[in-house]
Amino acid sequence: MNIAQLFDHWRITENPFRGEEATHDSVFARIGLGPDAESAATHSDFDKILGELTRPSTSIVFGEKGSGKTAIRLQLAQRVREQNARTPDARTFLISYDDLNEFLECLHTRIGGKDAGASLRAIRLVDHIDALLALAVTDLVDSLLGKHQDQHVNDLGPQRAKIARSLSLEQKQQCRMLQALYDLHDTDGHRACALRRALRIRPSRESILWYAVLLLGWVPSAGLIAWALLTPLEGLMRTGAAYLSLGLGVGYLALALKRLAWDRFTLARLARRMYKQRRMIPRRESAYIRSIEHLPTALRQMIDLEDTDATRYTFLNAFQNIISAFGYTGVLVLVDRVDEPTMVNGATDRMQAIIWPMLNNKFLQQSRLGLKLLLPIELRYALFKESSSFFQEARLDKQSLIERLTWTGAMLYDLCNARLRACLDPEAEPISLLDLFADDVTRQDLVDALDQMHQPRDALKFLYRCLNEHCSNVTAEEGLWKVPRLVLESVRKQEVDRVQQLYRGIRPA
Repeated sequence: MNIAQLFDHWRITENPFRGEEATHDSVFARIGLGPDAESAATHSDFDKILGELTRPSTSIVFGEKGSGKTAIRLQLAQRVREQNARTPDARTFLISYDDLNEFLECLHTRIGGKDAGASLRAIRLVDHIDALLALAVTDLVDSLLGKHQDQHVNDLGPQRAKIARSLSLEQKQQCRMLQALYDLHDTDGHRACALRRALRIRPSRESILWYAVLLLGWVPSAGLIAWALLTPLEGLMRTGAAYLSLGLGVGYLALALKRLAWDRFTLARLARRMYKQRRMIPRRESAYIRSIEHLPTALRQMIDLEDTDATRYTFLNAFQNIISAFGYTGVLVLVDRVDEPTMVNGATDRMQAIIWPMLNNKFLQQSRLGLKLLLPIELRYALFKESSSFFQEARLDKQSLIERLTWTGAMLYDLCNARLRACLDPEAEPISLLDLFADDVTRQDLVDALDQMHQPRDALKFLYRCLNEHCSNVTAEEGLWKVPRLVLESVRKQEVDRVQQLYRGIRPA
């Protein structure tokens, strides 16, 4: 008998125990993210991790591989979407900081070393803030320019164009300044121009004046020369006209040289400085030049600041000031999958180099900004080796710390039961997980077995293997549709050994 025949007998339309990765798990999407989400698919610590979305706060969670960190990230994002739909005047801006590959590779390229570990150890807090601002500002500009699809989590609403035009002068200046520094999609300055038009900002008088000077500045000198040639002048008049024409011509050339050479040089120097300071932002130096050149001189001076934490906090506050006009009262940052970048590959010291700069109490406790750090358990062991001064700076007692994301056997039983119900034919008679096992198997037997699996991923593997092992040992003609106790105990022992070997690092999965 194959497992499909077993499912057909019980009228199970989809394998409930197949999903191992939350992002690709259609069953989890139905029971954990959809409108009919079940509480059994949510970890008991979820509410503590979530906190109040109207007042975003920081949470730090450590968990084993397969413990549900990615599922929690998806559920957090879903809660933000639901909250934003319910309260359009008190929304939360979501930043998903879970794909670090591009940022880390950019940092490694900028530093220029051959040792990836050394590059990661050079990460600073300002680098992380730059990366977060790049993601947030790019998302904001996309929405302002109408690039988002409907129902985007950070959509600015149907009145975005009207609100953008009614922003204060300070907010418009902040928006243009942040776009020039952090817009990942602007490579040639076209988005800077489009944003200026969306904000209904006219070209500055300075730029108009310079354009007029370069276009028409030669006219007085040429006109004077033409007048002198066409009018019979003698003596001092002819000499004066010649000198005046020469002076006007030299003045025009000097102004043109300043605008086309000196100003371009200072612009390139400013862009070069911004490029060097933002080491984790994958933008070319030419992109900074094309974006910054659309800013008036006053705004260029505002972005020419020191490469310090205080500067980045100023930019974060500016971003929050802008989005507040669109009904956003807070920002939530989701940090996940720090073990997956190619430069990390699960190495604890490299994950530590990435995360430790963020464990700064001032950064984690900012007003209207919350971070949800979903971290591998290896970093918990590294954390407990740190000094008391490190703990004083991080103040983890204020960060809603969960030292280990644990699942009991009862929690896993309820989770698997919920998955089974979600995969049943709607017209089938309801069954529970216990119904798939022989009569001499009790609910407590299943709970105890699942308790030894520890994680949802391993629990699903265990149950799938029980069913598969039973099917491979019986024929369809026998009609034995329940897993006997002997198979349960045999698979349980093998899976416990596998899980222990996995934790000791001597098994790949």
